[in-house]
Amino acid sequence: MLAFLPHWLRGSLSFLFIILSTLFWFVPLILLAFVKLLIPIQAVRTVCTRVLIEIATLWIGFNNFLLKVLAGTEWDIEGLEQLNPKDWYLVTCNHQSWADILVVQKVLHRRIPMLKFFLKQQLIWVPVIGVAWWALDFPFMKRYTADQIAKNPSLRGKDLETTRRACEKFRYTPVAVFNFMEGTRFTPEKHAAQQSPYRHLLKPKAGGTGFVLGAMGEQLHTLLNITIHYPCKDIGFWALLSGRLQRVVVRIEALPIPEELRNRNYQEDDAFRLQIQQWVGELWQAKDAQLDQLRAEG
Repeated sequence: MLAFLPHWLRGSLSFLFIILSTLFWFVPLILLAFVKLLIPIQAVRTVCTRVLIEIATLWIGFNNFLLKVLAGTEWDIEGLEQLNPKDWYLVTCNHQSWADILVVQKVLHRRIPMLKFFLKQQLIWVPVIGVAWWALDFPFMKRYTADQIAKNPSLRGKDLETTRRACEKFRYTPVAVFNFMEGTRFTPEKHAAQQSPYRHLLKPKAGGTGFVLGAMGEQLHTLLNITIHYPCKDIGFWALLSGRLQRVVVRIEALPIPEELRNRNYQEDDAFRLQIQQWVGELWQAKDAQLDQLRAEG
C-alpha cells in the first residue's frame, strides 16, 4: 500500500512500529507470566499459557501487517493446506538470513501452534525479549561439551534431562518446536570452510533434533520441512522490512517422523544417533535438490 515511500523510510517505520508493539505487549505479557508463576494450579497455568500465546500471536500478526503495508513483498507459498493449529510439530528450515524468522512466522501464522525455539541459557538476559521468551516458556538450554563431561562425568545426560523438563510444559498445549538444523546462517565462506557436500546448504546438525525427539517423541509425529528461496541478492532483515526483498518463495512439506526415531536417548544410544544423522542427511539432500529446482525456475 505504501510502496511509493522510499525504502529507507519504509524500513525505518517498520522497525519503529515493531519496537513500539513489542513494548506495548510486554506489559500484559509479563504481568500474566507472574500470575502463572505464583499460582501453582495446572488449570490456571494452562489458561495463562494460552493467553500468553495469544498475546505473542497478536504481536506476530501486527508484524505481518507491517510487511503487507510497508514492504509489499510478493509471496509464493505452497503447502499450507496440510497444516493444523491443534497439532504438535517439529519445524525446520534452511537458514540464509535473519529475515528467515520473520518469513517462517508469517507463513505459519495461526496455521500451526506458535513456534518455540530452543535458546542458549545466556539469552534470557537479553533486555525485554529475554523475559518475554521466559514468559512464553521458550526452553533455555545449557549444553555441555565433551571436554566438560570428561572432566565431570556427573554431567552426562544432563542435556537430555534439561530438555525433558523444558518440554514438560508443552504437554498441555499444542506447540511447534523450531530448529535451524544448520545451526548458523549460510554464507559462501562457511560453506567452503565446512567442505559441505550440499550445493546450497551447510551441513545439518542432528543433535538438536535428536534431543527434541528423545524428549517429546510422544507428542511429535510430524516434521514440517520448510525450504525458503530468495530470488534476489539482497536477502537481509533490513531488506525485508524496507521492501528491497521483493519476492520470497516458500515450500512446506509435512513429513511423518518415523516411530523408531522417537523417545530414545541421542547421547547414549549410538544406533539412534546414526539413524537420526542418516534421516537428517536424506532430508538435506532432498532440500538441496529442491533449491536447485527453485533457482532454475527463478
